[in-house]
Amino acid sequence: MPSATHVARESIISARCIDDVRPLKVIGIGAGISGILAAIRLPGKVQDLDLVIYDKNEEVGGTWFENKYPGCACDIPAHCYQLSFESNPSWSTFYAKAPEILEYWKKVADKYGARKYMKLSHSVLEARWDDKTSKWRAKIENLRTGEVFEDTADALMTGIGVLNEWRWPSIPGIDDFQGKLLHSAKWDDTYDYKNKKIAVIGAGSSGIQIVPALQPDVERLDHYIRGRTWIATTFAAEEVAKRNDTGSNFAFTKEEIDAWIKDPALYLSYRKMLESGLQGGYIVTEKGSDAQKEARRFFTQLMTDSLKKKPEIAKHLLPDFPPLCKRLTPGPGYLESLTKDNVDTIATAIERITPTGIQTTDGKHREVDAIVCATGFDTSYQNRFPIYGIGGVKLGERWKARVDTYLSMCVDGFPNLFMSLGPNSSVGNGNLLMLLERQANYAAAALSKMQTENILTIQPSPKAVKNFTDFCDAYFPRTVFSEECSSWYKGGTGPNGRVVALWPGSSLHAIQALEKQRWEDFEYTYVDGNEFGWIGDGWSKLDRMDGVDRSYYLDTQRMIHEPLEDRTGMKGMVGDVARAALDEGTGNEGISNGLTSNGATANGKESNGS
Repeated sequence: MPSATHVARESIISARCIDDVRPLKVIGIGAGISGILAAIRLPGKVQDLDLVIYDKNEEVGGTWFENKYPGCACDIPAHCYQLSFESNPSWSTFYAKAPEILEYWKKVADKYGARKYMKLSHSVLEARWDDKTSKWRAKIENLRTGEVFEDTADALMTGIGVLNEWRWPSIPGIDDFQGKLLHSAKWDDTYDYKNKKIAVIGAGSSGIQIVPALQPDVERLDHYIRGRTWIATTFAAEEVAKRNDTGSNFAFTKEEIDAWIKDPALYLSYRKMLESGLQGGYIVTEKGSDAQKEARRFFTQLMTDSLKKKPEIAKHLLPDFPPLCKRLTPGPGYLESLTKDNVDTIATAIERITPTGIQTTDGKHREVDAIVCATGFDTSYQNRFPIYGIGGVKLGERWKARVDTYLSMCVDGFPNLFMSLGPNSSVGNGNLLMLLERQANYAAAALSKMQTENILTIQPSPKAVKNFTDFCDAYFPRTVFSEECSSWYKGGTGPNGRVVALWPGSSLHAIQALEKQRWEDFEYTYVDGNEFGWIGDGWSKLDRMDGVDRSYYLDTQRMIHEPLEDRTGMKGMVGDVARAALDEGTGNEGISNGLTSNGATANGKESNGS
């Protein structure tokens, strides 16, 4: 495999104390959810860290800052779409709208001081590994001033997501249109669409929210549907059904919110109930399962019933492929809006866009004032800003042959690179945010290992990358995700392409796979070429310093006459479980060593595999 810069070993004894910590500079890309998590987790777990996170937008929040189209909301219950460690009992509605979600992430960023690590309105143009210095060099443009400059770092962490590179559809004549041209991912909120003739192209997650939001206010709405799709009930529909029989969103009462604020245990019970439901039902993704057959029957009936006023639409919409082959699109009010008198659903292919409207292949021309393109993103993983690894290999070019990673986070030949929401990291069922938390923790653990174990570079072995990628290719044929359908899960490779966006397993499977690191799956080079350099020179910093606690290991004293459960607060916990509880109680990764909150002894203990 391509190897990082080799440094010749000078001595088996490295000139460092065993608990010395090497300063690290990390460049992060993206200030959305992944970037906010990086700004929380990395400084909390990595000592002596210089962190800077660049984002092209002028505000944090990523997709929730960028998407401002009418009706934009999350189709996951709001109480499930938040961090595990930052609960918001004050969500106003069951499914939160984009502005409220953005406010949540801004509050999280402010609470943890994440903004001090962020440089907004800065676009990363490229990132390149320097073989000679073992550093990442990033070329960055300040979008406010136009200045282009270079920044260097020991490690690079990306968090730009898969649904980020929006694009106009490839329709002849699109540049000739003289009306208002809008894209769901670049909405112009100054445009007044009321009482106008509007065309909406696309019936994906954005399109099915835009149509019912515009329908009541426009003169006419032409909805162009290029492909078939399953319109599902909302996630946690049984909870919605308790409030109304329409399947629509509902607001929480002031009494409910006040009760949750006053009683965190009551709130946690409600949140866990919703979360357990969200994490259940993965069996529906299994090809040929009874659950999959029942889902198909149920959604077929749902769509047929909702479209009974215009049954011809159901014939155009109902797919041949199974539910979940492409992402389910819960659309409260969408099907009903298609049956309204001012909405025409058009399944005939678009031939071209004219200066005044849209012409379909049957020769019909429909004039409109505005065209809304809800046509998705470039999901190929190949057309982002270029990342060059060892020997100048371009990651996007490599992935043209086969998209491959180790656990969705790392790639051989690209040392000290960590990806959040890279290939094979989205979920087809369950809670994505819990996976993102583990990815941030995983990167933090690797960085901590680097700085405490004399490591210069870390990258997965080619064998580990191949094993994970082969596992993905062997796993997905068991599921409906691999069935023939056009889906962003397949990275733009066509209806029969490889599934490259999803984690190969359930959300809970991903959480558990990423909670612990298999360091044996990685290859390393060392600061001074000494692979045994983690042990240092025989000294601890505590030996060389005055006024420090050299008996820190007694801080967890337990009295012999005290029953164990009195100390842990958990009756019956013994051995490793009890010790883990004690460590957790300190609020640290391990026991303090009298120097830092997550001091060198804890890291040294982890390094020794104990």
